[in-house]
Amino acid sequence: MKQNPIIGCMRWGVWGENFTTAQYDTIINQCLEIGLTEFDHADIYGHYTTEAHFGNALKNNSSLRGKMQLITKTGIQMLTPNRPHHTIKSYNTSAKHIKESVETSLKNLHTDYIDTLLIHRPDILLNPIEVAECIATLKKEGKIKSFGVSNFTTSQVELLAKHTSIEHHQVEISVTNLSAFNDGTLDQCQLKNISAQAWSPWGNGLFNDKTEKNIRILATAEDLAAEYETGVNEILLAFLYVHPANIVPVIGTTKFERIKQAKAAMEINLAREDFYKLWCASTGAEVA
Repeated sequence: MKQNPIIGCMRWGVWGENFTTAQYDTIINQCLEIGLTEFDHADIYGHYTTEAHFGNALKNNSSLRGKMQLITKTGIQMLTPNRPHHTIKSYNTSAKHIKESVETSLKNLHTDYIDTLLIHRPDILLNPIEVAECIATLKKEGKIKSFGVSNFTTSQVELLAKHTSIEHHQVEISVTNLSAFNDGTLDQCQLKNISAQAWSPWGNGLFNDKTEKNIRILATAEDLAAEYETGVNEILLAFLYVHPANIVPVIGTTKFERIKQAKAAMEINLAREDFYKLWCASTGAEVA
């Protein structure tokens, strides 16, 4: 069953459009009005500022929080003037760091709970027992509702899943990046009932980098868009929606028009051969 796209907020702050509070309020309400209720954050976005800027819209309108679900991520320590005690970019999945990060996110987002907490990147020093105990505590306290990972390998998921339930895996998946289809990630999501979330689902650099691969993909997508009487953006997401893992795209755009296109993509039932037309355009070869 297809699930609504998730709205990625990374570019809403100083890493992108630098929305005012009024602009946050407008686009949040526009998303809610068309039934898109899940918003994706990370503590580091905007050099640790975007959560708070988004949260200002919630602070000014307390009724919004009950209409949405919030995802945030933790585990990356960035070098930035906003964290002067960091001496190197690194990963930190210690219980102390996770708890402190969650408390900061709760404060920034003006909420009592996070719907989904993800470990942002695999930490070489991750202790699965320590992480599991920390997540259990946070769930018991009602500070997070569900837990998952982002950008993990299948073996890293297996290790952590031995000690705690992994309910979500956010990873790059698109017609330009087919890795998750082949490396066992989507197989594992189906085997373990893990929600597969796709970041950069429209294809990283697809519209800007004029490579032979991208030109092939866009030409194929344009032909299919004409056939299905829709747009290229819708076709690119329909490519993901046809897969049985029920991939959920995370839409990292600041334009509401593209958000509406992401919603419209759910109505397209891409034929199997059309999926493979896009697949072959990406790989540059017939399937074996």
